[in-house]
Amino acid sequence: MSDLKNKFIIMHLDDNCATALIDLSKDTELRSNEIFVRINHNIPMGHKFSLKDINKGELVKKYGQIIGITTQDIKTGDWIHTHNLKSYYLEVAKK
Repeated sequence: MSDLKNKFIIMHLDDNCATALIDLSKDTELRSNEIFVRINHNIPMGHKFSLKDINKGELVKKYGQIIGITTQDIKTGDWIHTHNLKSYYLEVAKK
């Protein structure tokens, strides 16, 4: 188990993703209160990872706000980036 200090931040209680504050290596284990996450990919500093399973087509929340829509299923601990997320703003702007 890793020391959590300064490794990630959850911006809002409603968020289903966290932001890496350092580069996180695959298989790093993070625990905090009710949260347990095993990182499934190398996550670069500043990038997001999932705090729970998120199905394709579901919303990703950061800062308590919707930031994107998943384009594939995302498992707890997966890297969230352009390969599995599309912009919520751009989707809404199309309508």
